[in-house]
Amino acid sequence: MPAVMPVELTMLVWSVALALVQVVIAVLAAQVQVGLPMLVGNREGFPELTGIAGRAHRAQSNMLTNLVLFAALALVTAVAGRANATTALGAQLFFWGRVAYAVIYLIGIPWARTAAWAVSIVGLVMIFLQLT
Repeated sequence: MPAVMPVELTMLVWSVALALVQVVIAVLAAQVQVGLPMLVGNREGFPELTGIAGRAHRAQSNMLTNLVLFAALALVTAVAGRANATTALGAQLFFWGRVAYAVIYLIGIPWARTAAWAVSIVGLVMIFLQLT
């Protein structure tokens, strides 16, 4: 029988999937705004992305920044054998906070976006505190 993957690593895999979806959305939105020739070019003179294209790009960039932190914590948790209910909840808060953040940012709701980001940060802190 195959071993069950810890919640922290499962949430890491789904977080990577979310990051990939965000990359695709950001690219498609940028293509609509600036066109394929500009997008596949060398990006010299690339215009600032605005509207949903700009929000998608910024949300995707923010996800990648936070994903590095989450990946480090999730991997240390698994390797060190320190997984527990708190680290599992922290991982779930991170993931679902990031899902909410991505959707809310695309829609363009500033304060709600910040609240969703804060939920994901609370998840990171919960994991971190279990490892210190």
